[in-house]
Amino acid sequence: MATYDLVIRGADLLDGTGAKARRADLAVAGDRIAEIGRIDPSRGRRVIEAAGLALSPGFVDIHSHSDYHLFLQPTADSAVRQGVTLEVGGNCGYAAAPIWGPWLEERAAMYRDLYGLDHDWQGVQDYFKRLEAVGISENFGLLMGHNTLRGSVMGGANRAPSSEELQAMVEGARRGMAEGALGLSTGLVYAPACFSKPEELAAIAAAVQEAGGILTCHMRSEGDGLLEAIEEIIAVASRAAIPLQISHLKTSGERNWSKLGAAFQLIEDARARGLKVSCDRYPYTASNTGLQAVLPTWALEGGQQERVDRLRNPTARARIARELTTHYPPDYWSRLMISEVTREEHRHYEGLRVTEAARRAEQPLIDFVLDLLIAERMQVDAIFFTMCEENLEAILQKPYAMIGSDSGCRAHEGPLSRGRPHPRTFGTFPRVLGHFVREKGVLDLPTAITKMTWDPCRKLGLVDRGRLQPGCVADLVLFDPATVSDTATYEAPIQYPSGIHHVFVNGVQVVQGGAHTGERPGRAVRRG
Repeated sequence: MATYDLVIRGADLLDGTGAKARRADLAVAGDRIAEIGRIDPSRGRRVIEAAGLALSPGFVDIHSHSDYHLFLQPTADSAVRQGVTLEVGGNCGYAAAPIWGPWLEERAAMYRDLYGLDHDWQGVQDYFKRLEAVGISENFGLLMGHNTLRGSVMGGANRAPSSEELQAMVEGARRGMAEGALGLSTGLVYAPACFSKPEELAAIAAAVQEAGGILTCHMRSEGDGLLEAIEEIIAVASRAAIPLQISHLKTSGERNWSKLGAAFQLIEDARARGLKVSCDRYPYTASNTGLQAVLPTWALEGGQQERVDRLRNPTARARIARELTTHYPPDYWSRLMISEVTREEHRHYEGLRVTEAARRAEQPLIDFVLDLLIAERMQVDAIFFTMCEENLEAILQKPYAMIGSDSGCRAHEGPLSRGRPHPRTFGTFPRVLGHFVREKGVLDLPTAITKMTWDPCRKLGLVDRGRLQPGCVADLVLFDPATVSDTATYEAPIQYPSGIHHVFVNGVQVVQGGAHTGERPGRAVRRG
């Protein structure tokens, strides 16, 4: 008589704790790991012979942006086919919930116009209900967005909040934590959080800390002001007594590459003082964000229409053009690639460096950038080639560094198959295992697996995930360490990896033989 729903036999188990691989069998009953050791195959209703394959906990993407993507691509193909079984969204200060007021109106209109999406939620609880009603193929946890909270209360105002407005943000964060959010994120380089002072963020973060959450931060600068930005966010976290996750740690721009040692020292000094600070990073040397990020901070004030109107205003436009010309060296624009636009007449710019796109448009470079942002209503994604491999490897090797894709899930078909997304969308986790473990030896395999599994779960307080241990959730990945590899490139990014054989989410198989099964067993992962 079968005892277990599944028995995986003879795999090399990497349990997520950093221990060396050991050959063993693993049994699953329902959505949990039931037994590890030598297991009679007759006890399994289904048996997978896994000799030559590694078995690990499902990969946890601690830094993702799939909040809205999962409604458009609920099978989360680009994520689960990498072995990702849990994504943590709401990063960089922007979250799908909680959201209300002026920001709800703007976001609802944008997603309705772009994708026909009905934005019928406000709070975290309603968002999770909507997500689970759709049915998703991976698990999903949510951070609340500081930018979203501020925008919901104050719109795009460039000023300090009143005491009543600050209290509204704090209460919004408290409600979100009570409804299952994992913590708070901020994007201090982006509007409207770029208009905030540390005291505002610390007040909200303190309320989140009281409920057991964490703070993640896309810092105010990752280049010229990197060290000052690290000092700022460490001071905020210390004031709020909250665990801190520095998002996608990097040194952007060649003139800042030498600052990495000092950045590490600031982080390690804070850790020595007892602050729970860690970071994450994607395994590539180019970043990806909206092209509007090149604009001066003052030009980002207000809502979407106000920013577009500002670019049309001759006086404001002239000032912006002067500042862009002064701030960025002439070769900067050749290191920016347009990755995605929303209008069909601009699709031919996707995959081109900004300098080449401007040449083809027969426009002066700055005029081309501003006119494209106007025509696309600021919705232009770009890839920024500004980092170096040596620093990337040093960051990945730090014991407090985890792995995050900084992307939203996509697929090779449907509404999220357009454009030239960053290859991290399809390749982050296999790239770590193939390029940085097997080929370059930057990390050993058990350490890499820990960075992808137990480390993020431990940071988030998810004690029953991220390890191969009886009683833990059966989120599992079977992969071939000899062949696992990313295949996505900047030129052809919509390509699935190789070497990821089987993926289970909550005990249900979502990837079999490298192909998606169509199953949707994912759940909202709530705090506590």
